[in-house]
Amino acid sequence: MTAAPHLPVLLERTVELLTDAPEGLVVDATLGAGGHALALLGARLERHGRAALLGVDRDPDALALAGERLAPYAADPRVELTLVRARFDALPEVLAAHGHDRVSGVLLDLGISSMHVDRAERGFSYRAEGPLDMRMDPDLPTTAGDLVNDLDEVELARLLRRFADEPHAGRIARAIVAARPLTSTVQLAEVVRDAVPAAARRRGGHPATRTFQALRIAVNAELDALAGVLPAVIDHLAPGGVAVVIAYHSLEDRPVKRAFAAAATGCICPPTMPVCGCGQRARVEHLVRRPDRPDAEELARNPRASAARLRAVRRLPEERT
Repeated sequence: MTAAPHLPVLLERTVELLTDAPEGLVVDATLGAGGHALALLGARLERHGRAALLGVDRDPDALALAGERLAPYAADPRVELTLVRARFDALPEVLAAHGHDRVSGVLLDLGISSMHVDRAERGFSYRAEGPLDMRMDPDLPTTAGDLVNDLDEVELARLLRRFADEPHAGRIARAIVAARPLTSTVQLAEVVRDAVPAAARRRGGHPATRTFQALRIAVNAELDALAGVLPAVIDHLAPGGVAVVIAYHSLEDRPVKRAFAAAATGCICPPTMPVCGCGQRARVEHLVRRPDRPDAEELARNPRASAARLRAVRRLPEERT
């Protein structure tokens, strides 16, 4: 098999949480190179004597690589393996199309993978010369180049603030508009670097990091997809089922935290009411309330994991009426 270009983040903790889920189907809704899926299939096969996994990814290259890596399990009669090309917020439709309603586990590993960053031709990296693309799904109609060259200054600044909390959004947007047309990643990175005040350039990482993040999120509608999938994840968990989400920045982590907290909240009636009138019941319990982070050993192996934060919940038994 081809060597994997991506190290799965928080692998041991993810596998531990999802292996403890009941026997049944686990969905890896961000399959990527298949690193988490590979470990999950092995662990659940050992625990339950059989394993079922549905892998979902929007990137055909990722699906092909994952299929190659997972081929030995696909040939195992004890394993049910299905790979589907779709964006993760299509989870309800994908499950219905394959005859599933409730599942035992769901994994969402958000953000970008090394297999995207390390391939210059995909246009995700400000360090390597490549086209301004940034599409996770190559069939998407809009590229980062379209946004950089077509949006006006106000729209560009708004995009940088919304999707990256960029403190110098106005300056960067003006510089981009003045430098058009821009066609390459390195070209854009240099424009952004020169637009940022010298004092800010000396702090933290590369000055273009936030700009590239904002463009990537906008091109792939990542936050819209996340908002759409979180309620579906909880709805489709079977009792005892586990959902694990790994986020990499606050724009991803905040909606996960809120969705899990809302689903874990029971009666909200005032304490003075003798009987519950709201009818609200907790649907999940927190397995990881304060996010788990990579330890020093993992960071030494994979410095790109430094921003990762993991949250997890378990679906509670449903009350009988």
